[in-house]
Amino acid sequence: MREILPALHRWYTTGSPFGLATVVAVSRSAPRGPGAAMAVGPGAEVVGSVSGGCVEGAVFELAQEVVESGETRVETFGYSDEDAFAVGLTCGGEITLLVRRVTPAQDVSFGAVAESVAAGRPVTVATVTDGPAPRGATLAVWPDEVSGSLGSSGLDAAVTADARGGLALGATGRRHYGRHGERREDAVTVFLHSFAPPPRMLVFGAIDYAAAVARIGDFLGYRVTVCDARPVFATPKRFPEGVEVVVDWPHRYLHATATDDRTVICVLTHDPKFDVPLLEEALRRPAAYIGAMGSRRTHDDRTKRLTEAGLTKAELARLRSPIGLDLGARTPEEVAVSVAAEIVALRWGGTGGPLAATSGAIHPNRVRCESL
Repeated sequence: MREILPALHRWYTTGSPFGLATVVAVSRSAPRGPGAAMAVGPGAEVVGSVSGGCVEGAVFELAQEVVESGETRVETFGYSDEDAFAVGLTCGGEITLLVRRVTPAQDVSFGAVAESVAAGRPVTVATVTDGPAPRGATLAVWPDEVSGSLGSSGLDAAVTADARGGLALGATGRRHYGRHGERREDAVTVFLHSFAPPPRMLVFGAIDYAAAVARIGDFLGYRVTVCDARPVFATPKRFPEGVEVVVDWPHRYLHATATDDRTVICVLTHDPKFDVPLLEEALRRPAAYIGAMGSRRTHDDRTKRLTEAGLTKAELARLRSPIGLDLGARTPEEVAVSVAAEIVALRWGGTGGPLAATSGAIHPNRVRCESL
């Protein structure tokens, strides 16, 4: 959704109705998770994807029907063994879509939501998918304000509390309530779609490998910062547009920078006077991934120095060093792919091995709001 919002905002501000299909639930080996979206706008323009191509044709027609009728629809697509020509997911999974018509009159909060996402301001959009509440009704929830309504003040209050609780985690998924927001009832199903600010990638050491890692980090949706104490290397022209470049001692910059459980830290300084104090700081703070470049000899020396600095075995166990997966990478671009692959594998619990050597679901079920 984040990637297609600029197009949706353009249609919205010009008053052009569009059909928005959003994945609200998945099962088994579904190719896209909750929150994935596809929209059909004026002139039959299409942006986004909900399945990677399996059912997009059917969703295109469905979105056009919804724009024409104004009726919100919920449709499920799966795999049919009985009918080889049926529309469905060849991967064997199942996705449930909420398809609704969006106009300024029907969704007064959409423009503000799009602007918040673009500015990195956290917001959750709650949409009724089933039950006695108006299907397709939306409520936008920010940390300090709300806009819209799901049909009753009690339901609005309950959903607002849950949305704010999950907003810090970026939690997206379905929740269940009573007609007036009662807990432990399931008369009304609401889809909570959270837009937290993009996670950060902090790259230390402005070497040629850093440029490649920064480029792939930006591609993966991270807000990337490159930091180096040497101004001759830390120059914006050496890095992709949109990547922040900072001249400072790495450990001092990290000490003054907030991190969270989604932050990725890549230490490419390759010099003990930089990376030891930096890792001493990094391994004692929240982060999803901490990797350091270097040979096995460098790793052993670095581990010895960090142990002498007082780091525990548990803290040292968080360090991914040498950085990246074993792909046989040589060039900076290949090394960046191996680093990105390790980050993705760690995030989703992947093995890092060839899919051909594994069995079972390729896309295991993701954690959803309803299981938090």
